Amino acid sequence: MFKDSILDAIKNIISDQEVYLVGGYLRNYFLNDEISHDRDLVVLGDSKALAMKIAAELDGTFVELDNVNEIYRVVLKDKINYFDISKALNNSIEEDIKRRDFTINSIFYNLNKEEVIDPLNGAGDIKNKILKTSDFNNFIDDPLRFLRLYRFMSLTGFSIDEKLSVFVKEKFYLINFVARERINYEVIKIFEGKFVVETLLKMFEDGILELIFPFVKEIKRIPNNSHHHLDLIHHSIETVKQIKTDNPILKIAAFYHDIGKPRTWTIEPIGRHRFIGHDLIGAQIAVKELEELKFSNKQINYICKMIKHHIYPASLINSSDNKKAFARFVRKLGIDTLDVIALSRADRLSALGEAVTQEMLEKSLNHLDELEKYYESVKDAVSSPKPLLDGKEIMQILKLKPSKVVGEIIDELIEMQLSGEIKTKEEATIYVLNRK
Repeated sequence: MFKDSILDAIKNIISDQEVYLVGGYLRNYFLNDEISHDRDLVVLGDSKALAMKIAAELDGTFVELDNVNEIYRVVLKDKINYFDISKALNNSIEEDIKRRDFTINSIFYNLNKEEVIDPLNGAGDIKNKILKTSDFNNFIDDPLRFLRLYRFMSLTGFSIDEKLSVFVKEKFYLINFVARERINYEVIKIFEGKFVVETLLKMFEDGILELIFPFVKEIKRIPNNSHHHLDLIHHSIETVKQIKTDNPILKIAAFYHDIGKPRTWTIEPIGRHRFIGHDLIGAQIAVKELEELKFSNKQINYICKMIKHHIYPASLINSSDNKKAFARFVRKLGIDTLDVIALSRADRLSALGEAVTQEMLEKSLNHLDELEKYYESVKDAVSSPKPLLDGKEIMQILKLKPSKVVGEIIDELIEMQLSGEIKTKEEATIYVLNRK
């Protein structure tokens, strides 16, 4: 059934125990998807002894994951492939199959006899593209599975069984008893999925989206307007759709990008909706919610940077000096420049109200293309900027002591180099001498 050298390598090792391959590896096989590097094994008998034996034979590293439930890991030498090895629930394969979250994850493969065991018709549910469970109590036992359901929807694009959907909507509140770190992992996996947009829409329809992302309660109040053909929650989801990279954190930033709008919402007498400063306010208020969801400081800083600057590219469109404005923008955003441009483009494509003409749209998109091309032309200089004059030279020219001013001058010189305003050391010296 499998042409897997790693599985072949353990055949002799497991000959004296009953061992089953389970989980994502098998699911991906039936989905004709990329084969996983992690191989989950369930054993009748001593899982620790088997893990240690595999580690010794394959020169891998033995890791104890959960000694109480007898779950162990063997990481192979390449640091990519690994085995997770556990003892069958109550030492019974039948019980272990029934306790799995979804039927598509309940397919077992007997490595000793080389035969598939699929009493819950998981392969059939894969064929029919539907997510089912054999026992609702499995969700009560671990409420994280309520969120995992949507993760698998995002991963596979499968629909959710109607009875399971009703049950989830009734009991989803139990997610509040799950550690936020575990929820964070599932959230990121949802945004990694190919069907994240469909999944977010389903979660919103089910009333579950705001239980994970409280800001949804506020933004769903904002209706469509002359510049936005969609109300704000659907605009936010559409912006995720328009992100064309696979970066899940950027997609999360896209989902959050207008979080500041409810607090800055005004309607002018002529009926125009305004959200002045929503980018800055949004970057501030997103922090608390992201912290609650246990995003790392690095991830929070990145997401808030995206929120804060998502309208910055558009503000440059009527600049009187494009090169200088572009240089300042690129200098400010650094390695995140392309991501901000991608978010700005996605935002633009998600706001097509009746007041947005085709000419306006094309002008905006062409402007973003120009900004992207400019970044590509100067990115090496941005990643390792070398001013034409260093701090010591600037202090000598101006007879200055070390100060904040010296750093400001260096930044100005770099921006002017990027914009092409100065190209030589002599030109830099003249600028410094004439600077006011």
